[in-house]
Amino acid sequence: MLFGKRERAISRILIVEDEPLVAFDTEYLLGESGYEVVATVDTLAEAVRVIGEEEIDLVLSDISLRGDGDGMDVARAAAARNIPVLFVTASSPVEAHSLALGCLAKPYTDRMLKNALEAVDRKLRGEPLKRPPAGLSFYEGV
Repeated sequence: MLFGKRERAISRILIVEDEPLVAFDTEYLLGESGYEVVATVDTLAEAVRVIGEEEIDLVLSDISLRGDGDGMDVARAAAARNIPVLFVTASSPVEAHSLALGCLAKPYTDRMLKNALEAVDRKLRGEPLKRPPAGLSFYEGV
């Protein structure tokens, strides 16, 4: 199709976020944008369970989570199933850089999240990307 929409590499997303309002807003925005939110969880244990049970195209994870573990542990669990991760956090430690595609810096707007997901989708499909949109950093080697 010359002018048709491309098929997305990302359609099913797991949200791992410990701030209820951010989680709710993200879930709503993704649903309105045509993504399927597989689950929205706020702990490592719940994220690991969903990663083990569901088909997921992308994990959006904060670094800080409730309870034991953090977003880097979520990324390790996702990597074991070959599921890409995009951190959404105010501060990404250096050791996180080997665990995810990149990071969308908080706070972010709805437009920034949509643009970041489109850029990640293009990257996963192997399409060239001149530069990441505002707020999004891709990690080296990705």
